[in-house]
Amino acid sequence: MQTQAIGFIGGGNMATSLISGLIASKHPCNHIHVYDIDDTQLQSLHATFTINTHPTLEGLVQHSDIIVLAVKPQIMKSVCGNILTALGPKNPLFISIAAGINQSSLSHWLGKQQAIVRCMPNTPALVQTGATALHANNNVSPQQRDLTENILRAVGIALWVDEERLMDTVTAISGSGPAYFFLLMEAMEKSALELGLPEQTARLLIQQTALGAAKIALESGESPESLRKKVTSPGGTTQQAISTFQNGGLETLVNQAVHAAFDRSIEMSTELGEN
Repeated sequence: MQTQAIGFIGGGNMATSLISGLIASKHPCNHIHVYDIDDTQLQSLHATFTINTHPTLEGLVQHSDIIVLAVKPQIMKSVCGNILTALGPKNPLFISIAAGINQSSLSHWLGKQQAIVRCMPNTPALVQTGATALHANNNVSPQQRDLTENILRAVGIALWVDEERLMDTVTAISGSGPAYFFLLMEAMEKSALELGLPEQTARLLIQQTALGAAKIALESGESPESLRKKVTSPGGTTQQAISTFQNGGLETLVNQAVHAAFDRSIEMSTELGEN
């Protein structure tokens, strides 16, 4: 199969992470293109990765078989309008990584015939350990699904969902999820400092504990409940902490928080999209 030319509209952190992952997975540098309004960012990307940079959106569009929409949701409508003007007879695959913009809006702005995949990556993609959910519209071919999956797997795992409405759930779980863990780590660090540990010692212990717990969860195949019970000895220190969490309503609070993020994701689709 001929190597596809991948163009990024927007050269920010997530695009940079994807470019880095693609190059690490041996995608040719000369088949990667990027356009950004910030010329300094373009120069930096070219110097770092020796990829093709374009001073105009039109140039990027004309050189790309796959176009990754990596711009802020607030400007997506205007960017899509400019893309539509530049497309001509081209019919590329569009991959959107913009939160809150649904496929209906993208199809309205880019054309009903366009092949569009909507993705919800999360920030660990910046260190190639991301979790991304994907949903394709009916114009996306099996080959294009494979191409999209390969691009997103360059920065972590990539999983398909059958219904686009589930992207709001994904946003609330993995999209926003890293911040939930950071909040717990932040709270644990404050407690460690109160109990006398030096800041750097406390932080490193917490970071490594989080990493180890995630690694066990990924590799064991067991449920979180089962893993928790294995490390919770009756009457021990862990049991005291877990009981305190549960008596304080932790599960209920987490459920409320996830539902709040889910509701906000739906609201954002209405605010930012084509109503």
